[in-house]
Amino acid sequence: MKAHTKETQSTMTPDQSLKSLKEGNHRFQENKKANRNLLEQVKDTSAGQFPFATILSCIDSRVSSELIFDQGIGDIFSVRIAGNFVNSDILGSMEFACKLAGTSLIVVLGHTACGAVKGACDNAELGNLTGMLGKIKPAVEAVAEPTDKALRNSSNIEFVNHVSTKNVELTIAKILAESEVLAEMQKEGSLKIVGAMYNIANGEVVFYE
Repeated sequence: MKAHTKETQSTMTPDQSLKSLKEGNHRFQENKKANRNLLEQVKDTSAGQFPFATILSCIDSRVSSELIFDQGIGDIFSVRIAGNFVNSDILGSMEFACKLAGTSLIVVLGHTACGAVKGACDNAELGNLTGMLGKIKPAVEAVAEPTDKALRNSSNIEFVNHVSTKNVELTIAKILAESEVLAEMQKEGSLKIVGAMYNIANGEVVFYE
């Protein structure tokens, strides 16, 4: 499989880009990687890059977008931060990736048993981590059930995973509210922004479309 060129990137509509990621995750789950020469892709992309998707995911060592979507060098922009939330710097990076570099898809990718979400659920405090986890707390507060405070913490993995899903939803809403560039691209159809959840137990990505 060759690295994307400007010509092949131009054929990757939002729907085609999403289809490619779904197919890649299926290959990953089946342990059937696409045939790639990564060193050849290094050479092919040395003069320029033409990715088709931008993926915002957690820093979790088990959630490497290139691996779980079976993508090669030059295929995706990968943005990683604990808890997969956005700030102005990440929004600027996404605007570059989509408006200037040509990606037609943004995936906000959460994952099960997320440590950052657990920390937010537990009101963890530690240096700069305290402020970072504060970005995730709106998702904690937005999940109504259970109402029993004793069950609204990291020991309740079902609650944690519900918060992770809500965090993905709120992150997409924030992208659209705070980036006129990306909101306009989605409105005109040149960009699609979708949420997804990666299951660390079986390698499956479930998309929310």
